[in-house]
Amino acid sequence: MGLPQIQSPITAADYLAWEQEQPEKSEYVRGEIFAMVGASRKHVRITLNLAAELMRCLEGSPCDVYAADMKLRVLEDEAYFYPDVLVTCDPADNRADHVMTAPRVVIEVLSPSTSAFDPGDKFALYRQIASLKEFVLIDPEKQRVECYRRGECGLWELEDIAPEAPLRLKSLDLEVPWERIFRNAD
Repeated sequence: MGLPQIQSPITAADYLAWEQEQPEKSEYVRGEIFAMVGASRKHVRITLNLAAELMRCLEGSPCDVYAADMKLRVLEDEAYFYPDVLVTCDPADNRADHVMTAPRVVIEVLSPSTSAFDPGDKFALYRQIASLKEFVLIDPEKQRVECYRRGECGLWELEDIAPEAPLRLKSLDLEVPWERIFRNAD
């Protein structure tokens, strides 16, 4: 996440109107707007690999996959983000044009500017989304994959994916092979 673009607090409605006129994407958290910076080749490759693999696996299901340019609203705590990949199985989301609200899976590929925010404050905000079952963090430099899964009693459990092991997305009943995640991302 970049530095705040506007110093004074701004309402979510003003942010949404303002962002429509901007050439670049930004994210919004509790009155502050944050510029998004460009991604590295590895980051983009991993995002596309995951989106393509998930689309292939979920073809014919009620779930849809969105990558990079789909906005996610955290209704419970006024915030808007652009996750690298999100999967929603919610009919209302799958009819929405610009903003999703009920993801089942969110995937963030870390970059130098987001490596502290994504696993910390952003994940804390994502955890408030009742529909979210799995949150995946991918470090392209270390080729590390972590999957946080909401347990039966609502607590989040970490599965640190071993190198070469598949990413198991239990909420979607599928696995993504390690080599498909990192294909051509060296």
